[in-house]
Amino acid sequence: MSALSSLLDVDGPIARRLGEGYERRPQQAEMVDAVERTINNKGTLLVEAGTGVGKSYAYLIPAIRRASQAGERVVIATNTIALQEQLLEKDIPLLRAAMPDEFSAVLVKGRGNYVSVRRLMLASKRQERLLADGPSRTSLHTIEDWAYQTDDGSLATLPQLDRMAVWDHVRSDSGNCMGRKCGTYDKCFFQSARRRMENADLLICNHALFFSDLALRANGVGFLPPYDHVILDEAHGVEDVATDHFGVSLAETRVMRLLGQLHHERTGAGFLAHVALNEDAADDTLHNAVRGVLVATDATRKFFGDLADYAIKRGGIAQTVRISDAGIIENSMTEVFTALGIALKRVGARVLREEDRYELTGYSMRANAIAEEAKTLIDQKLPSCAYWIELQRRQGSRGGATTRVTFACSPVEVGDLLNEKLFATEKSIILTSATLATNSGKYDHLASRLGIDTEDEAVETLTLGSPFHYADQVTLHVDATMPDPRSADYSDALAERVSKHILATKGGVFVLCTSYSTMQAIVNRTREDLRAASITTLVQGQDGSRSSLLSRFREDGNAALFGTASFWQGVDVKGPALRNVIITRLPFEPPGKPITEARHEMLKEHGKDPFRDDSLPRAIIRFRQGFGRLIRSATDEGRVVVLDPRIATKGYGKSFLKAIPEGTPVVPEPMSGQSGT
Repeated sequence: MSALSSLLDVDGPIARRLGEGYERRPQQAEMVDAVERTINNKGTLLVEAGTGVGKSYAYLIPAIRRASQAGERVVIATNTIALQEQLLEKDIPLLRAAMPDEFSAVLVKGRGNYVSVRRLMLASKRQERLLADGPSRTSLHTIEDWAYQTDDGSLATLPQLDRMAVWDHVRSDSGNCMGRKCGTYDKCFFQSARRRMENADLLICNHALFFSDLALRANGVGFLPPYDHVILDEAHGVEDVATDHFGVSLAETRVMRLLGQLHHERTGAGFLAHVALNEDAADDTLHNAVRGVLVATDATRKFFGDLADYAIKRGGIAQTVRISDAGIIENSMTEVFTALGIALKRVGARVLREEDRYELTGYSMRANAIAEEAKTLIDQKLPSCAYWIELQRRQGSRGGATTRVTFACSPVEVGDLLNEKLFATEKSIILTSATLATNSGKYDHLASRLGIDTEDEAVETLTLGSPFHYADQVTLHVDATMPDPRSADYSDALAERVSKHILATKGGVFVLCTSYSTMQAIVNRTREDLRAASITTLVQGQDGSRSSLLSRFREDGNAALFGTASFWQGVDVKGPALRNVIITRLPFEPPGKPITEARHEMLKEHGKDPFRDDSLPRAIIRFRQGFGRLIRSATDEGRVVVLDPRIATKGYGKSFLKAIPEGTPVVPEPMSGQSGT
């Protein structure tokens, strides 16, 4: 045991702060020592720390000590806002009081999260011609009222807007930033946040920002200041986030929003309606820019319309279609958006007001980025990527339906990129989660996907079990009598079993689904039974945000919350409000997902089995995440119910059963005296 981990002793400073009931956890002390060792050696550590180990303290303590004594900066990236809030509002303040070390810690957000006071004032002054309708102007007034009261100027505290697109007119943006020339520089929320970030020892951010910064660094730029150590908490989701941020995505809604901000086709409103030019500017300078917007609008409609037609011919509406060949449609966008960027730049060179020149520089940069992205996607310029078209069918408020189109690509494997940009650098990298291994402490799948060589002497793996007594706190109910998920009578049988298990515990249930369609079908079939039993039904996507659903669930105490992917992980409900977790189906990735198809093709080329080597380990880790929602403290207890018969009838089902905490009692369903379907 090191001197650092002794801070966790029962007579130590942390115990005194936490007060009566504190218990020293050997697993936590072991993790402190491992993290300290990795930081000192600039190595890589994969550490699975079961629920209740207290992993945040276990990595914060050595991170704080290193930052304070060596003057080295540490980035801590998490996947959820809840964990960031826990670190900044609870864990770090306690450690600051308990440890003798002097340090600073800040939450880092992307620049677009902050309001620009200058741009807000500009938008307010020009709102009648800048914004096309009343609801947009009302949303601007909401932002104004908030901006003069907010302490940090970030989206986290912004009230809900009728027209969220208005935020684009007032957010901080590097492309149009005036820097010290700005009259509101001293009041700038982003600049204040940046100064705090550049002076901080610990930077807390989310995975998306961290990997966005890492992707930018590949092109010679970046957002985060230099750092020496990286801690990736909730690291089971790292590959998916990295895959997204090393790819390219071009959405029709994003392009049309930019064009509408410049010039609204129907009303004539928009930024260009306010621009005043120098007397020596050519008469057609502004006209050419407006015409460029109209031409780009037509080109955008053709581009995304052609993509939609191509996708529909190959599979229909509301789905994702993989693209194997370059040049599937004519590229109607790159040339016209390049021309639009030039036209906007010419207007910017001739404007009377300097602030307009900065705005036009930002718009020009965005037009050029769209031109380049369209070319990259149509020509498939990025190698070793999966390309696809995504169609989303949405019902309009007046009964009509629209199809939203996105064209995107992502690397099939991010391991080589991460190895080059992260793991091969002179930094220590700690990856931790309650679920990193598949089972039996095997990290092969995660390590191979992230480009980590576990045979390297600088790489350490560590598995720390939970201190909770699962044998006494939870029972696993397995229903082998359920129909196969692919059978016709599966939906009816599933709804009947879900209702039975919700009623058995009188609510206090998470119902975890693998698709929105399945979730909605269950809700439709069970809602009346639950209402008759005075059990509140809360449904993801219908009854509020994730945070509001969780708040209502905790307060109610007897609710049934129906959720999909985001409720399988990162959700923490301690106490009797949650006493039952129903897993409706083993969480295999849905077939036909382009990145999955491409990944499996690559595995086959290397002589591997896609199911055994990829689909199964991914599903096991997700399953472990879902199982882990139930027991969040030493006093929690309840049941986990699995309504997918494959866990009992298929050979691979044993792998899921081996992945649950050792000693967990398994109860077969239906129990004696019950009947199956």
